[in-house]
Amino acid sequence: MTLATPSTKLFHLDSSVRDKLEPSPTLLINERVNEMWNAGKTVYHLGFGESRFPVHPKIWNALRDHADKKSYLAGQGLFELRKAVAGFYTRKLGMEVTSDQVIIGPGSKPVFFVLQMALDADLILPTPSWVSYGPQARLIHKRVYQVPATSADGYALTLEKLDQTVRQSTNPAKILLINSPNNPTGQMFDHDFLIELGRYCREQGIIVLSDEIYGLIPHGRRTHYSLVNDYPEGTIVLGGLSKHLSLGGWRLGAAVLPNTPEGKRLMQALRVIASEIWSSPTGPVQYAAVTAYNDDAAIDAYVQECARIHTIRTQYLWHHIAAMGVPCVQPDGGFYMFPSFNPWRGALAKLGITTSPELAAYLLETYQISSLPGTAFGVAPAELSLRLASSYLDMETDAKAQAILDAYRRDPDPEALMRDYHPHTQEALKRLRIFVESLV
Repeated sequence: MTLATPSTKLFHLDSSVRDKLEPSPTLLINERVNEMWNAGKTVYHLGFGESRFPVHPKIWNALRDHADKKSYLAGQGLFELRKAVAGFYTRKLGMEVTSDQVIIGPGSKPVFFVLQMALDADLILPTPSWVSYGPQARLIHKRVYQVPATSADGYALTLEKLDQTVRQSTNPAKILLINSPNNPTGQMFDHDFLIELGRYCREQGIIVLSDEIYGLIPHGRRTHYSLVNDYPEGTIVLGGLSKHLSLGGWRLGAAVLPNTPEGKRLMQALRVIASEIWSSPTGPVQYAAVTAYNDDAAIDAYVQECARIHTIRTQYLWHHIAAMGVPCVQPDGGFYMFPSFNPWRGALAKLGITTSPELAAYLLETYQISSLPGTAFGVAPAELSLRLASSYLDMETDAKAQAILDAYRRDPDPEALMRDYHPHTQEALKRLRIFVESLV
């Protein structure tokens, strides 16, 4: 018998995936840092945002107690969980939310993806925006339009620039995807701006996906507001457990759709897509998440406690970076900041650094500081911006994260906490200061 010669072109890859996209930069930098750590190398990890606090005991116990829940569940999500999520958002948003408006997914990222699949619309993105919004749209061949912004204007989203960008799209259907508190800048929208934004989107018929996954990590500088209160018929609110409860690896996200006929039709489309992609999110995690979303005073207090520690750590890092003369808008929430090194273009060019990826690579190789370049967030390469995350420093292991929490509980004084329990933060700032001084 003669065997056929195998084809040399067995896998015909979609060119949009093969040529235009790369794996998520956030996951790549975390993998690289872990490889360097495993090789015994020193790295000060400001490149990955993951809340590192311990799992709350009540939620831990709920997962353990439901480990036997092995059957498939509804694609839209466990009813008891959807009911708990509806109650959660009713309390947080100050408006009635029903379980029928809620869909549960295996993380908020897949929920964003299926929403973009269901909606035949172009995507409008502020600059900068989280690393996966645009690539998700491009994976399914949607047009992406970036609202221009630079470090000179603090990367502010304005209605004027938004309108200019919206007019570039010829598709009558458009999605605006906003994120507050923002990843990567840490900025939050003022309520007055959201009122104007809601009015504009209503006039233009724009659907808004409002990513509020950092909404329970405010720094006390501003109050978190949701656009859904001013534009309920056109806003979809998205969130999950990963940030405020440090449960990123559990992969559970949720979306709240408008309580309108259009919202109901969209939910039906999402249920169809979900049934073909994830069948149902992980059963035991969904049952445990009921406890996480219920109105529990102990869990709410823990969320607030962790938010205060995030605030102390993030504001400390920002304060010292700003004191070096590095332009950087002050974060309002979350655990990120987005400094610009544009003032040192000339000195950096002498080092062969003219783009943010080159800057990030230089800091990692020369000063052992990991970061993400602004290009990962839709910023032009020549804008020498970096995203820095405060969440991993001095909390690289579960034991270290527990130690920080224990230290804060013994003495919540911010100065003592940062002085006595954050040696890696101190060293990272020292190295960053040496780098900046070398450019002067």
